[in-house]
Amino acid sequence: MRSLFCILALTFSCAALHAQSNDDAIKATVNKLFDAMRNADSAALRSCFTSEAIMQTVINDKEGHVSVETSPVSGYVSHVAKMTKGDADERIVFDMIKVDGNLASVWTPYSFYYKQRLHHCGADSFQLVKLNGEWKIQFVIDTRRKDGCKE
Repeated sequence: MRSLFCILALTFSCAALHAQSNDDAIKATVNKLFDAMRNADSAALRSCFTSEAIMQTVINDKEGHVSVETSPVSGYVSHVAKMTKGDADERIVFDMIKVDGNLASVWTPYSFYYKQRLHHCGADSFQLVKLNGEWKIQFVIDTRRKDGCKE
């Protein structure tokens, strides 16, 4: 009986450690994205994404209409490359991470600072895939608002 208990405890411990290491690797990829943005490092930024990645933003216009704007990752990378180190600072909180095999979903509320001033806030929703043992961002969609942001 004691042997069975030890085997079960070891099995659950290994599963928990695997889940934790996956979460840590996923967080590292998302954090790398924002570190690269803060450092205006276009090469590091590009390396966070798959070659077919998609970026979208939920837009609420002044008339209350909602639309979704799609932009290429290459445009985002080029825009960040033109910034000065420290201009852009997106501060996130990891709210939820879900993983199924090589697919992960991450939800992060954020506050975006431009030149050290709060510019807007919202939430990011990331879809990551594990390719060749490395987590990469395949899809990100975000919301943006200026009202109700907390510093």
